[in-house]
Amino acid sequence: MEPKQQHFSIGYFILAFVGLLLIQSFLFAPHTENLSYNEFKALVKRGKVTDLVLDRQTITGTLSPEGLEGMLPKDKIEELKRYGKGTHRFVTARVDDPGLVPELEAAKVRFSGRVENTWFALLLSWVLPTLIFFGLWAFLVRRMNPRSGLMSIGKSRAKVYVERSTGVSFDDVAGIDEARGELMEIVDFLKRPARYQRLGGKIPKGVLLVGAPGTGKTLLAKAVAGEAAVPFFSLSGSDFVEMFVGVGAARVRDLFAQAQAKAPSIVFIDELDALGKARGISPVMGGHDEREQTLNQLLAELDGFDSQKGVIIMGATNRPEILDPALLRPGRFDRKVVIDRPDLKGREKILRVHVRGVKLAPDLDLSQVAARTPGFVGADLANLVNEAALGAARVEKDAVEMADFDEAIDRVVAGLERKSRVINPREKGIVAHHEAGHALVAELRPHADRVAKISIIPRGVAALGYTQQQPTEDRYLMTRAELLDRLDVLLGGRVAEEIAVGDISTGAEDDLQRATDLVRHMITRYGMSEALGLATLEEPRRALFLQIPGGGQKEYSEETGKLIDAEIRQMLAAAHARVRETLTAKRPVLERLAKLLIDREVVGREALTQLLARADEA
Repeated sequence: MEPKQQHFSIGYFILAFVGLLLIQSFLFAPHTENLSYNEFKALVKRGKVTDLVLDRQTITGTLSPEGLEGMLPKDKIEELKRYGKGTHRFVTARVDDPGLVPELEAAKVRFSGRVENTWFALLLSWVLPTLIFFGLWAFLVRRMNPRSGLMSIGKSRAKVYVERSTGVSFDDVAGIDEARGELMEIVDFLKRPARYQRLGGKIPKGVLLVGAPGTGKTLLAKAVAGEAAVPFFSLSGSDFVEMFVGVGAARVRDLFAQAQAKAPSIVFIDELDALGKARGISPVMGGHDEREQTLNQLLAELDGFDSQKGVIIMGATNRPEILDPALLRPGRFDRKVVIDRPDLKGREKILRVHVRGVKLAPDLDLSQVAARTPGFVGADLANLVNEAALGAARVEKDAVEMADFDEAIDRVVAGLERKSRVINPREKGIVAHHEAGHALVAELRPHADRVAKISIIPRGVAALGYTQQQPTEDRYLMTRAELLDRLDVLLGGRVAEEIAVGDISTGAEDDLQRATDLVRHMITRYGMSEALGLATLEEPRRALFLQIPGGGQKEYSEETGKLIDAEIRQMLAAAHARVRETLTAKRPVLERLAKLLIDREVVGREALTQLLARADEA
């Protein structure tokens, strides 16, 4: 066990000093009697006062208690006698009395003045408030950030972990086997470097983890810290950026100095894009701002340190497209590990990791949960398991069942169920026909995903109902026929309202937006329009790993833009006609499905299959 460090506190010293002064004042200081000025004048006339010291505010001296009867009150005389015989000290307040000095000379009293030195008091009146102010400021700064301070402003803020201190190992990483294998090799570099250097190979300097948010980049880094028996420095890219010029560069130097002093070691910089953004983007003061100075220092340090000592730099980002090219060249971040969204088997493996501490029902099949969560990443699946466990505990269940996972999926995808929202029968009928239209078109199109559930229970902020589809397998390419079938499914709700209700509502807003975006991408990015040919007419509109709008710059003329708009309208009109023909032919099935939704509010896959089978028999 590591011995506990003893810290000296100035507070204890101050308390001891004050206590010593109090003891000295009460136990060892001579007794001093307070006299009034009248009593003092009377004692002077009787010759009972000697050795006076005249100050600007007070008069002090000595007196003998013998022969004082009638001159002082009895209680004061008794108090003086209790302290023994002989002379005793007294003090009285000095008043403006011009005749005092002649009286003292007439009574032959020995007296003297005192020269006061006021420079110390004047200095203290300025210095003490300043010291109190700065002391209070330092205390507040330390409370907000214990590692801050004027002497440590250029120090690295990296958190240092040792072996297994993160509590995460490679056993906790699943669904991203290729990335895990790459990082397991990095750990092996540090543990057995001679194995790779015997043929002249060099250990990579840097490893860049690239992937969408929640895919497990930070988790992999923690697993490396848990597996490698070396110091692990962990910090964020934003920790380098400060308002003071030169602080970021100083922290980079300090970080690499610490890492090389404790080599072999690993340095992990999370959110590297906060530090390594390409120079020239949003320039400040001609482009030479604090962030760029910090980046330049990082590039210099990456070139300067020797990887043969066993120092490896790891970075993580979900925006690799904005990183500076100099940061990504060989010799700096030599390896780039892309962490993609997990496939069906990967999601099942991730679920098995997260359900280790969850009590599951014996008949629960995690493969079904994985199949119903396409596009989910590791963080989403961890949240899903937690929501399912909380939902089961909320209703006092002994184990988590498939129904709890179904409710958790609905809650994560569509939002919280709004039981308090009461919908009138007319609106409920519109929503039922709308969702029935989506589901029916999806079942009748050969390339569309099968329907898993239909619901008209309001969820989230604006969703009055939803149709949940479940892909039969993981797909990484979409053909033109598949995209057209997906377009038909999007328009199924709007067309069902037209046929069954005879009017249209605002409920198809999101469907129409997604349908328009799909058609535009088919024309301008995928070259799937016969009228406009194979040209790509727009840059990608989204960042590589983030679902946020990106560039989307137009690369065509106004005439081409008119052709694009006309082609969008033509493709949407053709899809509308196809869907209307399908739902008109299946109008009885549409009505029965809508009625079933109104009665039950939720229709699962099994009930939908039975309804379609009865319709085929009829």
